[in-house]
Amino acid sequence: MKSTVLIIEDNEQNMYMLSYLLQKNNYNVIEAFNGKDGLDLAHKHHPEIILIDIQLPDMDGYEICNKLSHNGLPKSTVIIAVTSYAMGGDKEKAIESGADGYLEKPINPDTFVNQMRSIINEKGK
Repeated sequence: MKSTVLIIEDNEQNMYMLSYLLQKNNYNVIEAFNGKDGLDLAHKHHPEIILIDIQLPDMDGYEICNKLSHNGLPKSTVIIAVTSYAMGGDKEKAIESGADGYLEKPINPDTFVNQMRSIINEKGK
């Protein structure tokens, strides 16, 4: 059975690239272009994986990570911050907010899915 990935990303080009890579690798994809819709879709569909941009128009990804990790989603849900924030401490801030992993943009299309799977496998241990 295909795993479902919710992508919360406001940039259309980034959304297209992530969706394309995931669908090509046999994932179901749900798209949200802002935090409010992302939270609603997460609770409606309970995806196995949630990819979250940190810079969003209505609320930042840290707030979304925090809400998702404390609001009734299955503990097995993997939350990954995918962001261009790459300053010292940003990864730690994402993890403290409830993310299970952190991937920097720009993503590498050749390695992205394997990087995501590595984070999923780490959480499963």
